[in-house]
Amino acid sequence: MTEKTWYVTTPIYYPSDNLHIGHAYTTVAADALARFHRLKGEEVWFVTGTDEHGQKISQKAHETGVSPKEFVDKIVGFIQNPLWQSLGISYDRFIRTTDWDHKRVVQSIFENLWERGDIYKGEYEGWYCLPDETFWTESKLVDGNCPDCGRPVERVKQASYFFKMSRYQDRMIQHILDHPDFIQPSSRRNEMLSFLEAGLEDLSISRTGLDWGIEVPNDPEHVIYVWFDALSNYLTAAGYLTEPERFARVWPPDVQLVGKEIVRFHTIIWPIMLMALDLPLPRRVFGHGWLLIGDTKMSKSRGNAVDPIALTKTYGVDAVRYYLLREVPFGADGSYTEDALRLLFNVDLANDLGNLLSRSTAMIDRFGQGVIPGPHPFGPLDRHLPQLAAEIYEQVDQAMSQLLISDAIGQIYRLIRAANKYIEDRAPWNLAKDPARQEELDNVLYNLAETLRVVSVLLSPFLIETPEKIRRQLGMDQPVQSYREAIYGAFQGGERIRRGEPLFPRLDLREGATAEPGAPEPAQKSADMSQANYISLDDFKKVELKVGTIRQAEAVKGADRLLKLTVFDGERERTVVSGIKAHYDPQTLVGQQVVLVANLKPVLLRGILSEGMLLAGSAGQQLSIVAPSSRLPEGARVK
Repeated sequence: MTEKTWYVTTPIYYPSDNLHIGHAYTTVAADALARFHRLKGEEVWFVTGTDEHGQKISQKAHETGVSPKEFVDKIVGFIQNPLWQSLGISYDRFIRTTDWDHKRVVQSIFENLWERGDIYKGEYEGWYCLPDETFWTESKLVDGNCPDCGRPVERVKQASYFFKMSRYQDRMIQHILDHPDFIQPSSRRNEMLSFLEAGLEDLSISRTGLDWGIEVPNDPEHVIYVWFDALSNYLTAAGYLTEPERFARVWPPDVQLVGKEIVRFHTIIWPIMLMALDLPLPRRVFGHGWLLIGDTKMSKSRGNAVDPIALTKTYGVDAVRYYLLREVPFGADGSYTEDALRLLFNVDLANDLGNLLSRSTAMIDRFGQGVIPGPHPFGPLDRHLPQLAAEIYEQVDQAMSQLLISDAIGQIYRLIRAANKYIEDRAPWNLAKDPARQEELDNVLYNLAETLRVVSVLLSPFLIETPEKIRRQLGMDQPVQSYREAIYGAFQGGERIRRGEPLFPRLDLREGATAEPGAPEPAQKSADMSQANYISLDDFKKVELKVGTIRQAEAVKGADRLLKLTVFDGERERTVVSGIKAHYDPQTLVGQQVVLVANLKPVLLRGILSEGMLLAGSAGQQLSIVAPSSRLPEGARVK
């Protein structure tokens, strides 16, 4: 039997205007999943594309004085290149609903369901939302507007073909109950069950008076409703009716990624279409959240869309991909700010990863004459990195199988931060002073090189350029081929490194800083400040701020917001209880340097004596721990 191809899809995007960073979020996530499964040695079929028919496109084309096809061709060309190319999107098929094979598939599906009695002709009267291309009954409107987008609807009465959705209502409910992983995350599942239990009505699937669409077979006055047309793209792209051998390998989809606003179409209408065709349903439909600007959904019509191409030109493709995949927990809404992107660039990419490579290669260059030493038998201090790498190898695999992309990257950063901590603990510059400790020094240099090599493999589904840059500096010319390359111990010793430029030169966070709308200019603000807000230098000196390193981190049982941290301050380890659980996975904090308020009066929190406080910055729902821009000795004073 032929092994199943791993099939992942994004929604197909509506090319009424250029796409923005919110669309890129979905597509980059799908790309990371596709790259990971290829790395595991699986055959992958990754599909994205464009949904090009419908009244809205027709109107837009008319307004610009071109044909609908000319209108969409221009935007689709932009999406394919430069947009997806600039973000490294490795799709296997870019499907357009204007493709010849798609027209054939849609018309064949229509004829098939007509012959089965699942489609009938009648008259539709109800409400229509033009922006969403969606029909609604009176009972589903919210304050007289579209329940999905909130915009006005128009009354429509016309002849129409209908799909007998109601026939499959009970079967659809049972499928969701029998397959708890079909709709993810679980909150979306509960929403869809409630929608179904309220009762399904038959779906109007054609329009008249519109010539931009796929004609109903034998009734050219009707074109097929855009959602019925669009959802069929996943069948077309898999080779349904046109490439039977491919279809046998690919179908059904393993993961279909969609925005939460179109979960209903993909978990009710779409699977019922497949039930009617006697085809297997997708294994998982994952409805991710939105990338918000403040509290508002990003969109061109609201004028708050962010151009991903401009971001890649400024920060590079890997910084943008890293931000999208790491900053937003997959499934939840995330808030986009460029300041957050810049901060993540400096802290995670420049400080943690870039600095690790720079320091490691510098020490191999200095203490090993540019050659990675061969390993000697490890002592207890040198076993931690190999053991952690083996643990993280399994945990990244497990996280990706559960679509926990941000968590997978967090696991990789546990290894990166542990390697930075290892440098401080082992202090190779001190080992180099004692010839009797040469083997210890060799092991440290070996472990750093080998950890970076492992990191280059683990990061390769997420970042496009960085893994190869790391490998080149380690003297490796072969690109990453397999996930198994992340198994520790491939370097034998004797490999010559090639030091290079910093991976991510630090950004000056003051550049491009902007005030909130209506905020006073700094000089004006200073002049208006009350004297009561000032403190003296002597008052400030009473606060003892120290650099510390987090050595252990765990959640406080029964507390939604609290983490219990063990922080070494240069003299001793102290326990700090911090309300940052919503923003940090405790495992990713180990090895991270922090600024500690060291002379704060101890306080009992949830039965734990907290002996200090971490400094952190916050803006709205965002929070980030304050840390030195480069590593400092524990106990260093902040002043």
